[in-house]
Amino acid sequence: MQSEQKGHTTVLTDTNSNTAAFLEAVTAAYSTYKDQNLVLDLTANGELALEQLLPYLPLSNKHRKAKKSFVLVVPGFDYDEAPDEMVIVPTLQEAHDLIEMEEIERDLGF
Repeated sequence: MQSEQKGHTTVLTDTNSNTAAFLEAVTAAYSTYKDQNLVLDLTANGELALEQLLPYLPLSNKHRKAKKSFVLVVPGFDYDEAPDEMVIVPTLQEAHDLIEMEEIERDLGF
C-alpha cells in the first residue's frame, strides 16, 4: 500500500492488486487516516466487479458518517451498479474534484 497526502486528502494506492488484502491493510491503519478525506486508488487492479467492491461499503459508511469523503477510483466500472452510499469514480482527478465539491457543501452546511 502506498500513501500520499495532499492537504486534507490522503490517497491510498493498492500496489499488490489484491482488493481483499488492500481492504485489510486500510482497515488496520484506519486510525491514521480517519481525520482525512480518503481516496482508495484501485486502478492497478484492472476491471473490478461490484462483488469485489461491496466489502468496502462498511468502511465507506463509517468514514462518511464522520463527515469525511471516501472515494474509490475504479476505471471501467459500471457506476450504475454501485449502491448510492458508495462513491466510485474512474480517475484520480475526478476523485479530487468530487472531494473539493463535498468540502464546499460541508462548509455551506449541506
